[in-house]
Amino acid sequence: MSFEVFEKLEAKVQQAIDTITLLQMEIEELKEQNNNLKNEVQQASGNSEALVRENQHLKEEQVQWQERLRALLGKMEEV
Repeated sequence: MSFEVFEKLEAKVQQAIDTITLLQMEIEELKEQNNNLKNEVQQASGNSEALVRENQHLKEEQVQWQERLRALLGKMEEV
């Protein structure tokens, strides 16, 4: 009888070890996914900053072109 109890206990311990091993593997996968997502966020942030700078540059160019056009139109009106 005690041998059967020992076998059941051993099976439960083995099951617990298997579950812990699977959970550890899942944790490692989640850590890797988390690191990948952090990298993607950093890249997206860098891309966003680059787009903001480019947008500002294009707005400045637009203002310069508008000023040039106004100057040309002013000269044309004088003629």
